[in-house]
Amino acid sequence: MHWIRPARMALAALLGFGLLVPARPGPLAPVAYLEAYPAVDARLRAAGPPYDGWAAAGRRFLAFEPHGDGLAVEVLGDLATADRIVVLVPGVGSTLRDFDRGLGGVARRAPARQAAEVYRALHTAAPAARVAVLAWLGYDPPDTVTSAAGSAAARRGAAGLRAEVRELTDRRPRARITLLGHSYGALVVGLAARDAPPQVTDVVTLGGIGLGVDRAGDLGRVRVWAAEAPTDWIRRVPQVRLLGLGHGRRPGDPAFGARSLPVTGVAGHDDYLTAGSATTAAVASVVLDGAGARAVTR
Repeated sequence: MHWIRPARMALAALLGFGLLVPARPGPLAPVAYLEAYPAVDARLRAAGPPYDGWAAAGRRFLAFEPHGDGLAVEVLGDLATADRIVVLVPGVGSTLRDFDRGLGGVARRAPARQAAEVYRALHTAAPAARVAVLAWLGYDPPDTVTSAAGSAAARRGAAGLRAEVRELTDRRPRARITLLGHSYGALVVGLAARDAPPQVTDVVTLGGIGLGVDRAGDLGRVRVWAAEAPTDWIRRVPQVRLLGLGHGRRPGDPAFGARSLPVTGVAGHDDYLTAGSATTAAVASVVLDGAGARAVTR
């Protein structure tokens, strides 16, 4: 591989800081299902504001942990009847504190709001569809871009996500599952998709840092989709993997071989799942028909 000098310098800075910022162990998402709702509801109420308000509003969670950076797995829709299930995994900097309000107080960056947009788009496209969306903050993401140079947090997250998927497929064996990862969350879903059960049909990445493989075909039968806006800063991250740091080629790079999703109107790194965006509608199409009716052919 031949690197130009600026790319080498950028890589050195990224990996150097990554070495200085140790990955923090985080809680794995517990395996839970519908029986978890009452117990988690009680924990939300006991935790006080704002979490007691989530319970009072009738929101449903499979998991909730308020300590440390926290974790939460919220369910939109009815898992007991769903035949299409989406699991949305957020990226760097995501914590329980920002689950609703968004990182830095920016609403469009909130996992709960992004999941709600996907759920809304699914019902707009197919009102009678039996769908469920999980906003899955079931791992402890890295705090910063520099500490995200390593994959340790993603591997811990992938282990928890695989356990969640196994529970879902045990309970809903005929459901089709789409794993949807934003930024560093793409690495989590990519690692979790390795040797996934056949119910996992699609992996969708939004501004993804990597999938833990060199090409889309390395995930076998799983279809891989990627949305990467021209103005997304993720394009400036060096595409290397060295001594366990860096994540190789981005899924949004045409050479990776993923199916491309439209990004018309998307600006920057955090606008993919906003109301009415072309990407949100395309994600819904992938989930519902598996054919990506709105996808872009490369």
